[in-house]
Amino acid sequence: MNFIFISPQFPHTYWQFCDRLRRNGVNVLGIGDAPYDSLEQPLKDALTEYYRVDSLENYGEVYRAVAYFAFHYGKPDWLESNNEYWLEQDARLRADFHITTGVQPDEIGAWKHKSSMKPVYAKAQIPTARCHRVASLAAAREFIRANGGYPVIAKPDVGVGASDTWKLENDGDLEAFFRKKPDVPYLIEEFITGDICSYDAITDSKCEPLFESMTVWPPSIADIVNRDLDLSYYTCARVPEQLRELGRAAVKAFGAKSRFVHLEFFRLTQAREGLGEVGDFVALEVNMRPAGGYTPDMMNFAHSTDVYRIWADMVTEDKRLLPDSEQHHWCVYASRKDWHTYLHTHEEILEKFRDRIVMCERMPELMWATMGYQMYTAHAYSEEEVFDFIDFIHARREAP
Repeated sequence: MNFIFISPQFPHTYWQFCDRLRRNGVNVLGIGDAPYDSLEQPLKDALTEYYRVDSLENYGEVYRAVAYFAFHYGKPDWLESNNEYWLEQDARLRADFHITTGVQPDEIGAWKHKSSMKPVYAKAQIPTARCHRVASLAAAREFIRANGGYPVIAKPDVGVGASDTWKLENDGDLEAFFRKKPDVPYLIEEFITGDICSYDAITDSKCEPLFESMTVWPPSIADIVNRDLDLSYYTCARVPEQLRELGRAAVKAFGAKSRFVHLEFFRLTQAREGLGEVGDFVALEVNMRPAGGYTPDMMNFAHSTDVYRIWADMVTEDKRLLPDSEQHHWCVYASRKDWHTYLHTHEEILEKFRDRIVMCERMPELMWATMGYQMYTAHAYSEEEVFDFIDFIHARREAP
């Protein structure tokens, strides 16, 4: 089997996808824009060959790289980046090289456009926030009036995370948004009060889950960036049954077969008419790739498993070969920024949690704004321990 992996060097933990494929006897062929010498040794060991392009944004360059591999190794069986940014390019390359194991260009619209996700949710009877595609100030005001008033959220129709997202509290904010918004399609969506939780899964060719997990995220990555807050989030020991049912329904509705998925939901902390009661889940958006940062590794620690192997077995066998473990815990991430003054030193953290910490490292510069500069990740055996860990990491000294 020939598997072309786009950008296998970022995030740097993605070498593990390549490694598990290699262990399964797959010919792993990498295409990236990083010099070969800069690749980590485990990634080099996993790749049969690496083709460097000057820019992954240049479709012609990437096309020629795939053509080179096809000529030298035979027809590609799979092509994947596991990266939200390259989903559309991945689909185009599959179509051009007649690779049928992944989503095609005519199927990907509902995976990328938030406005196109809404009808899919509705057809599957999955509750989701009401929205309005921005057309005019007057139409936006009418939508807000008809759906409970302010606050509302304005966000790009296509985008990842909280990039260029606005929380609008009043007419003044709405008018400022229309004056300053980027020249791209935007949605205005009713504001939901709740925790953001993700249903993360690896699916087979029939959209059946081979692995499932839940992670609880901060209320707003935008606040992390704009208000200079510290980040924390955690992977749970178990998936609540309601989230499991909604996640599975969404996977089938969106046709998310043979891939790692990250589906975001609100868990309501305030009842919302037409959507649910406190504790109910409401769909936010789908992301057809693994959760960001080190979250796949956190899933491994929480569930005593190897999601990279489960994914590779899905590719080669279309089933899960790794048995489910009886050990399920919580795994918590908390990070710091260099310019804040914290109550506890780095050494005190390592001493207090020396038996619990599973990862501790400086984050790549590209991820500082959202993921922090220095991260600590630990096992926990209850939600209470999760919050104790976060509080200890983030406690700050009072200003003199």
